[in-house]
Amino acid sequence: MKMAENATGKQQQSFELGGGFAPQGPSKCFDDDGRLKRTGTVWTASAHIITAVIGSGVLSLAWATAQLGWIAGPTVLFLFSFVTYYTSCLLAACYRSGDSVTGKRNYTYMEAVQNNLGGFQVKLCGMIQYFNLVGVAIGYTIAASISMIAIKRADCFHEKGHDNPCKVDGTPYMVMFGVAEILFSQIPDFDQISWLSMLAAVMSFTYSSIGLGLGIFKVAENKKIKGSLTGISIGTKTSSGSVTETQKIWRSFQALGAIAFAYSYSLILIEIQDTIKSPPAEYKTMKRATLISVITTTIFYMFCGCFGYAAFGDMAPGNLLTGFGFYNPFWLLDIANAAIVIHLVGAYQVYCQPLFAFVENTAAKYFPESKFINNTIDIPIPFGGYKPYKLNLFRLVWRTLFVCMTTLIAMLMPFFNDVVGILGAFGFWPLTVYFPVEMYIVQKKIPKWSTRWISLQILSGACLIISICAAAGSFAGVFSDLKVYHPFKTMY
Repeated sequence: MKMAENATGKQQQSFELGGGFAPQGPSKCFDDDGRLKRTGTVWTASAHIITAVIGSGVLSLAWATAQLGWIAGPTVLFLFSFVTYYTSCLLAACYRSGDSVTGKRNYTYMEAVQNNLGGFQVKLCGMIQYFNLVGVAIGYTIAASISMIAIKRADCFHEKGHDNPCKVDGTPYMVMFGVAEILFSQIPDFDQISWLSMLAAVMSFTYSSIGLGLGIFKVAENKKIKGSLTGISIGTKTSSGSVTETQKIWRSFQALGAIAFAYSYSLILIEIQDTIKSPPAEYKTMKRATLISVITTTIFYMFCGCFGYAAFGDMAPGNLLTGFGFYNPFWLLDIANAAIVIHLVGAYQVYCQPLFAFVENTAAKYFPESKFINNTIDIPIPFGGYKPYKLNLFRLVWRTLFVCMTTLIAMLMPFFNDVVGILGAFGFWPLTVYFPVEMYIVQKKIPKWSTRWISLQILSGACLIISICAAAGSFAGVFSDLKVYHPFKTMY
């Protein structure tokens, strides 16, 4: 996606510097924007979307279903899938500004907002996007450390029995993950992390499939389906005490945020669409790819959420593979949690690279004479015949500080479900609904107060209310957890 964009961008730049002119119309080798012919199809786009969507968010779906129950749980999952599909189709129509077939291409989400809405909305989109990226980095640090702890505890339970508390301090594992990210963050840009991204994609399918398989096995072992029509019961004992009526409401709201987080991929939709060949028009191919992807993902999510709830009922863990609803086979749990850690190492970099690039490009723009910011030092690599590594001191210092900051915040707020809920709530309405709806209205010149305009605004307003509820529930969960929490002494 971004890798293809960067590579083709460089090729276009070299063509122009070589004294020629980029082609004005499509040809055998170039598209209408002068870049090399795109080769993506409905199947490659579907694969990109499915890989991007199925991530660590799937692990909290059993817990989310347990808060909502057998009626509301699957219904909410279906509604989120429908809204995601519909607004993704609106966004796909905005890949080209003006005409959906011949208009100017937008290569990124921000560029689409710039060309369709402009002004303050671009700055607002940028703030939300980059805040979300920072939040994802924090969330991934928490999730990775919990999975490392789970491996340690699973082995402890296997050796000492399930009655042993097997308490483990989470702080050292967050530090370990942070050190790994400091090293990987020195990879300059997307061009060099394709292998890491592909490895992360394989790992995400690995642990998701293991979680689903264990859920099915557990239901078969229980010989009954647990859970109720209305979700977790008042008075149920949890790690933070008995569930009250107020907590039941907050937990239901938090579940909305967890489901929203599991479906979020709008930020990269335009970039995926930029890989698709034409004809047919890119937006037509993207609509088909979105339909295939959302159906596939929803079926997978339904299975994971429903089988997890059927297996554990009200006691469904917040993270299906680390909450120790499962104890055996312990080696399979170790494989699943190791896959989560490997996936999150790669996913952290994929999500943070746009933020890294933004800060570094902005610094270079404002301080073009600074040697600290712009100069590189060649570090020879004595094996493998590789080119020297180009060390940039500003990149080294700023990226290291960023990883240290996200790791520190993760130590201060190590609540997986709460962070997932906050990220889902904060990103869902503006990025998945509001901006696609507003851009589509501008793109198609839909008259104000027309039936279609009113319908789109009602959809946007309803999703805003859902996001506010989800955020409120997630923040309430954080406040509840903080009552019994001591900083830097996180024990699992």
